[in-house]
Amino acid sequence: MAGLIKREDIDEVRSRTDIREIVEGYVTLKSAGIGSFKGLCPFHDERTPSFHVRPQMGTYHCFGCGESGDVISFVMEMDHTPFTETVEILAARIGYELHYEQGTGQTKEEVGRRQRLLDAHKIAAEFFQKNLYTPAAAPAQKFLGGRGFDPASSQKFGVGYAPKGWDNLLKYLQNKGFTTDELRATGMFSEGNRGLYDRFRGRLVWPIRGIAGETIGFGARKLFDDDQGPKYLNTPETQLYKKSQVLYGIDLAKRNISRQKKIVVVEGYTDVMAAHLAGVDTAVATCGTAFGTDHIKIVRRLISDDGSGGEVIFTFDGDAAGQKAALHAFAEDQRFVAQTYVAVAKDGMDPCDLRLARGDAAVRSLIESRRPLFEFAIDATLADFDLDSLEGRVRGMRAIAPIIAGIKDAALRPAYVRQVAGQLGLDIGEVQRAVTYALNHPQLSASQKAEAAEAERAARQAGEETEQRAQENPFEQPDMSDPLAKLERDALEIVVQKPDYLSVEQWQELATVQYRYRMHAGVGQGIIGAASTMAPVPGHAWVNTVRAHAPEEVHALIAQLTVAPIPARTVDQLVRYSRDILNRLFEQQITRQKSDLLMRLQRTNAATEPKEYRQIQQQLLELEMQRRKKMQGQD
Repeated sequence: MAGLIKREDIDEVRSRTDIREIVEGYVTLKSAGIGSFKGLCPFHDERTPSFHVRPQMGTYHCFGCGESGDVISFVMEMDHTPFTETVEILAARIGYELHYEQGTGQTKEEVGRRQRLLDAHKIAAEFFQKNLYTPAAAPAQKFLGGRGFDPASSQKFGVGYAPKGWDNLLKYLQNKGFTTDELRATGMFSEGNRGLYDRFRGRLVWPIRGIAGETIGFGARKLFDDDQGPKYLNTPETQLYKKSQVLYGIDLAKRNISRQKKIVVVEGYTDVMAAHLAGVDTAVATCGTAFGTDHIKIVRRLISDDGSGGEVIFTFDGDAAGQKAALHAFAEDQRFVAQTYVAVAKDGMDPCDLRLARGDAAVRSLIESRRPLFEFAIDATLADFDLDSLEGRVRGMRAIAPIIAGIKDAALRPAYVRQVAGQLGLDIGEVQRAVTYALNHPQLSASQKAEAAEAERAARQAGEETEQRAQENPFEQPDMSDPLAKLERDALEIVVQKPDYLSVEQWQELATVQYRYRMHAGVGQGIIGAASTMAPVPGHAWVNTVRAHAPEEVHALIAQLTVAPIPARTVDQLVRYSRDILNRLFEQQITRQKSDLLMRLQRTNAATEPKEYRQIQQQLLELEMQRRKKMQGQD
């Protein structure tokens, strides 16, 4: 070992290092008077700044938790490095040569472990970038070009290519003097019976950088069909890389996040690239994990989340996974003072696809179209309930009451109580009572109320045995105690036995019916298929054709429908009965469509989306006219 660093060198590094510059790599600081700056403490969770830095004195102190010290202790606390290694890191930043009590200085093997890991990552990133412009990297170049990224864009984000082969990077770093133990600790290599080999092979590679801009890990996407690994492969947990504490793109976005007091959280590396290139320069992404508590701490420090404004905007895909991610983010919403929003493209495209299809302006418009995250959580939660039934509406109200109770701005809650009451067709007082109960629930803290909404949703799904069985057996017999199940069954009996009683208009409407139960949908599939190949005439040929076009799982039901007694004694009664049953079925479809449109109408801004607002109103008017016509037909 080279020995202890001389005391005078330690003092020199301490005095020459600008503590404000170092701290601002982790915390956004504001002026707090002459020679003093303040920000949110990085050592404990707080809502108002109590962390003060005095550059002239070279010290920091938090009046909230009592943490204090100099630039060396600050880096030791933030990066979890030992004293000697910390001094070496700071000395390297200012180009100061250290001297030791024993020996003349450090050899290559005696350089601090963390710095050696950082050096290895820096050299590896350069290696990958150089390989991106070789003939072997043509698939990587094609991938980037196909997503609208030119060489300048790739260079800005340090994108590279890991060549095929087992030891290209391994040999390269070994030739740079790195030992096997050092390379093993980087996470860039796997280990087998023959020793270390490259973890990333034949993949497009993104360097993952820390908040200060140093490369601490990599994310890699597969390009070749013979690659048996996952689509995306990240560095495993190492001394440098903790995925729950890393945000991709934070090094490029941190200054803009601090200045604008806004952060946009997207879902992947290409989304971050697309967002920045489109002008959304506050975009970051998590690295293969959900947005969690440690990420929130980073964000709160950067936007100075002290109640003086600030926005956190999440973008998610419009699919089920995207909805789940949004609800998970909402569960963490109460940890922010800033307002949280969600931005989802109407066609479900992510920022990268959106930019490719419609240009930079479309990405900016997506972010501008953000809506409060609690609104999205309300709509996503209600989508799980049958709002056509009273029971479903009441259960939906109970599920979203904690969401409304969790709205930070108390003045907004009454407005959402009224909106949801109208949406569900329930009394305002009843909804308000549910929200008040959620607010006053003695066993839930403010942050837990949001989590309760997700927990209740999960429990509700797990507890609905009928739905669970339907997923396991999609063609399970419907519950005939459900009025809609009986209505669908009665209508199918008519069509199977008396297809000639349907008018051309009724056949057209029947083709658009969406059945609640999969068994009935299977029979409906067979009926429409049969009608497209033969004239709908009662008899064996008709039933056999229906059966031929229907899934095998519903053949037994078709046999039942064929012989089921129809409650009519005369031809006139049969005609009237058939007309009434079908009209009721079609009216049910209209009611469901109206409910969907009404929910869309409440989510549409008449001022910013006037065309769509008018179109929905017109559709509602037309559906209401159709509904009234059906009701008149039953008289």
